[in-house]
Amino acid sequence: MVKFSKELEAQLIPEWKEAFVNYCLLKKQIKKIKTSRKPKPASHYPIAQHSDFGRSLFDPVRKLARTFSDKLFSNSEKPEILQVRRRRNSSENGDDVDEIYQTELVQLFSEEDEVKVFFARLDEELNKVNQFHKAKETEFLGRGEILKKQLEILAELKQILSDRKKRNLSGSNSHRSFSSSARNSDFSAGSPGELSEIQSETSRTDEIIEALERNGVSFINSATRSKTKGGKPKMSLRVDIPDAVAGAEGGAARSIATATSVLWEELVNNPRGGGGDFINRKKIQCAEKMIRSAFVELYRGLGLLKTYSSLNMIAFTKIMKKFDKVAGQNASSTYLKVVKRSQFISSDKVVRLMDEVESIFTKHFANNDRKKAMKFLKPHQTKDSHMVTFFVGLFTGCFISLFSIYIILAHLSGIFTSSAQVSYMETVYPVFSVFALLSLHMFMYGCNLFMWKNTRINYTFIFEFAPNTALRYRDAFLMGTTFMTSVVAAMVIHLLLRAAGFSASQVDTIPGILLLIFICVLICPFDTFYRPTRFCFIRILRNIVCSPFYKVLMVDFFMADQLTSQIPLLRHLESTGCYFLAQSFKTHEYNTCKNGRIYRELAYLISFSPYFWRAMQCIRRWWDESNPDHLINMGKYVSAMVAAGVRITYARQNTDLWLTMVLVSSVVATIYQLYWDFVKDWGLLNPKSKNPWLRDNLVLRNKNFYYLSIALNLVLRVAWIETIMRFRVSPVQSHLLDFLLASLEVIRRGHWNFYR
Repeated sequence: MVKFSKELEAQLIPEWKEAFVNYCLLKKQIKKIKTSRKPKPASHYPIAQHSDFGRSLFDPVRKLARTFSDKLFSNSEKPEILQVRRRRNSSENGDDVDEIYQTELVQLFSEEDEVKVFFARLDEELNKVNQFHKAKETEFLGRGEILKKQLEILAELKQILSDRKKRNLSGSNSHRSFSSSARNSDFSAGSPGELSEIQSETSRTDEIIEALERNGVSFINSATRSKTKGGKPKMSLRVDIPDAVAGAEGGAARSIATATSVLWEELVNNPRGGGGDFINRKKIQCAEKMIRSAFVELYRGLGLLKTYSSLNMIAFTKIMKKFDKVAGQNASSTYLKVVKRSQFISSDKVVRLMDEVESIFTKHFANNDRKKAMKFLKPHQTKDSHMVTFFVGLFTGCFISLFSIYIILAHLSGIFTSSAQVSYMETVYPVFSVFALLSLHMFMYGCNLFMWKNTRINYTFIFEFAPNTALRYRDAFLMGTTFMTSVVAAMVIHLLLRAAGFSASQVDTIPGILLLIFICVLICPFDTFYRPTRFCFIRILRNIVCSPFYKVLMVDFFMADQLTSQIPLLRHLESTGCYFLAQSFKTHEYNTCKNGRIYRELAYLISFSPYFWRAMQCIRRWWDESNPDHLINMGKYVSAMVAAGVRITYARQNTDLWLTMVLVSSVVATIYQLYWDFVKDWGLLNPKSKNPWLRDNLVLRNKNFYYLSIALNLVLRVAWIETIMRFRVSPVQSHLLDFLLASLEVIRRGHWNFYR
C-alpha cells in the first residue's frame, strides 16, 4: 500500500506545491509528541510490575461493572479537549476579509509544549490553504466573468455580421452592403433607409464598446476619437488590458487578452485601410477559437482547484487521526468539523462555475452535444501501449546489429584508415552525422522524460503541453530508435552498393533521399507519425526564429537552448546543402564548398544564429516582464556568440594573436555559462542552503548526484580546449573527434535539461 505522503507528492500540482499542506512537517511534529510521551523507565519495585500479587476473583466482576457504568453515563456531555477560534482580519483597504483560525487547548494539553507547537503549525497550514484557495477562487471567478462578457460581445458581432449578410442576400435595388455604404463620406450619396441602417449598426457598435469599457477594458484616446460622415471611427485606438487579465497565469489569461484585442480590432481598425468589411468574418472566427480555448483552460484550472481542496482535506484527516492515535484522545472530530466549515471545503463557487462552464461550452461550442463538449473539457489521456515498448526493443536490437555490420564493412573498405577515402568523410559523412546527432538528442530527451516522470515532475504542466502533443518517454525512445535504425541501414546500404561497383554519383544520392524523406515526414499533413507533436515542433521553431515578435513561453526558450547545443548539426546541414547544390555527389570535389567565400561566411551566421535567437528572446522577456535578469542572461549568449566567432577565425588564421583572443573570449564565456548553469538555472551553489552548497529543496535524495553533476557539467563545458590543443592526426580522425565532441555537447544538454 502506497503511503499517503507519496500519493500526495505524486498528485499535487507542481506550481502550487508550496500552497499544499506540509504533511511531512506535521508528521515530524507528531513523532516529537510521541517521543515526549514515552514513559520513563521505572527504577523501583521491579518485581511488582511482573507479579500477579494482589489479584482477586472479583476483578472480572469489577471490570464488567465499570463497563456498564461507562455505557450508562455515556450520554452525558464530555468537555471538549480543544476549541478552535475563528476571527476575521480585514486587509488594509478594507475590501478583503480573511478568516484566521486559532486553536486553544484545555488543561489536558496545556502543559505539553510539543502539542502546542503542533496545533500552532496545524492552524498555520489551515490558514495558508484557506487563503490560497480564496485567492485562486476569486481569480477564476474573475476570469469566468470576463469570458462570459467576451462571449456576449462576440455574439453581438456575429449577429451584426449575420444581419449584414441577410441584407446582402435580399437583393436590394442599390446592391450596396453595409461595408460599401460606410465608404461613402457624403450623406447625399445614400438613401434615407440606408443611412438609418448605418446609424443603427453604428449605435450597436458603440454599445459593444461601452460593454468592453464596463468590463474594465480601457482605450487610449477613446474620449477624443472622431468618426467619419458615415459614422465609422476615423482613427485607430489602442486597447489597454487590465493587470488582472494580462498578468494572470496560464493559457486562459493569454487567450482572454488576445481575444479582447481581436474584438477591439474588429470594432475600431479597418482591416483593409479604409475599404472592405467593417467586421471581418475570419477574425471573428479566430476570436471565437481563442475564447473557446480560454474556456477549456478555465475549466481545467477549476478542476485543479477542486483537486487541491480534496487532497488537502484528506491530508488534514490523515494527520488528525495520527494525532489521536499518539495522544490517545478524540481531538480529530472537533478539529475536522472546523476544517469542513472552512472556506476551501464549504465554498461551492468552484463547482457551480464548472457546471456553468460546461453548459456554456455545450451550448456555444458543441451544438448542445454534451459528449462532444466533454471531449474538449476533459480529454482522455492515452495509455501507454505495450506495442510501443515492443517496437522500441525491436528497433534497438536492429540498430545494434546494423551498427555492428557497418563497423565491419567500414573496416574492410578502409574508410577510416585509407587517405583515399577522404571524400567520403568530407561529403557523405556530414549528412549522416546530422541524423545521428538528431537521434542522440531525441534519445536524451526520452531519458529526460523518463527521469521527470520517476521524480514526479509534471513537465506537461510546466511546458503547457496539450494532451495530444505531449510525448511520453516510450514515444520519444520509439522515434529515436526508429530514426537511428533507418540512418544506420542507409549507411550499410551505401557501403554495400559502393562495394558492389555501382556508380558513385548514384550511390551518393542515398543521403539526399534520406534527408528528403525526413523533411516529408516532418511536414506531412496527414494524421500519422505524431502529427500534433510535429506541428507543435514546427510552430515552436517559428516562434524561435521570429523571437522578438512572439511572446516567449517556457517551451520556446527551452527549445532555443537545445539549438545552442546543436551548432555542429547546423554546420553539417550547411555542408549537406552545399553537397547537393554544388553537385559534389557527382564530381566528388569536396573542396568546392570549403574554398567558397559564401560558404565560409555562412559559417559565422550559422554559428551565431542560435545564440542570437536566444538573446532576442531575453530582450522580449525583459520588455514584457521588466526583469533586468533577462538582460544579464542575454549577456551570456552574446559572450558565447563572440567566443564561437573567434574560434572559427582561429581555425582559419592560426596566429598567436587569435590564440590569445580565443583563450580570453572562451574563458569569459565559460565562466559566465557555468555561473548561470549552477546558480540561476539549477539553483545550486547556495552558501546559505540547508544542503551544503546546493539548494534547499532537492528532488533527488542522494546529494552526491548533484556534486557529480556539477563536476560533469564543468568538464563538458570546457570541451572547447580541444580546438586549441588540436589532438588530431588525419582528416578522418579529425571528423570523428568533431563528431565525438558534438555528441558530448548533446549529452551535456540532456543532463542539463533534467536539473533545469
